[in-house]
Amino acid sequence: MPHCTPEDLGLAALREPLDRDSAAHLAGCATCRTDVARLRRAVDVLAVPELADPGPPVAPPPGLWAGIAGATGVVTAPRPDVVAASAPPAGPVPDALPVPMTAPPDASAPDAPLAPVVPLRPRRSRLLPAAAAALVGLGIGAGGVLLTDRGDGDGGVPVAAAALDPLEGSDASGSAEVVEREDGTRVLRVELSADAPAEGYYEAWLLDESVSGLIPLGVVRAGTEDFELPEGLDLGEYPVVDVSVEPLDGDPAHSGVSVARGLLDT
Repeated sequence: MPHCTPEDLGLAALREPLDRDSAAHLAGCATCRTDVARLRRAVDVLAVPELADPGPPVAPPPGLWAGIAGATGVVTAPRPDVVAASAPPAGPVPDALPVPMTAPPDASAPDAPLAPVVPLRPRRSRLLPAAAAALVGLGIGAGGVLLTDRGDGDGGVPVAAAALDPLEGSDASGSAEVVEREDGTRVLRVELSADAPAEGYYEAWLLDESVSGLIPLGVVRAGTEDFELPEGLDLGEYPVVDVSVEPLDGDPAHSGVSVARGLLDT
């Protein structure tokens, strides 16, 4: 059977169910599972709280309905009690909204019938393939692959470890451990104890001892997460585990703001 299509890989990265044949192939194909894990790094970046939760709703400007009414010819305005109920609690609600009237409403006329409700087509049919295609582009070139946030199910053999000590001005700490699995692949298991950053997100890195060369591993949160290490990586050249705070600016480079760091005892 051929490998999974880019669309199927993207859907699997989004944790969407696949058809039976594709799911069976993915379960038995290490290459496709690696591709899915790489794409999930992009999913985890997009799932940081600052992106997933945009904050409280913002009240529309007072002139918004007037503009809608003027453009569409609508001659009625939302009832003040409806406007008040839908506005954010902390925001002031105007007593009345200015609405251009082409004719005074007839109070004796019966209420107009409600428009029929037309069911929408499921959004997945268009949105998920588009998201899957976007993930294929985002996942290319990742230095490390985020596997899971609670271990990969294969204990493996620890081959190196480091204590992550807080850097100046930070209270973040934790530990890192390199685990070699039965198939020869290695993962870096990072356990982090830290409050969520005021802005941005945490990212894990491997650095050389001069802190001039680096390999990005992926987004890390408080708790335990595993990152698959690139094949052939010499941990003797990159023995420093670093956790940084990265801003939501789309720049994949290290921000220069590290909160915890440790040296692997390779």
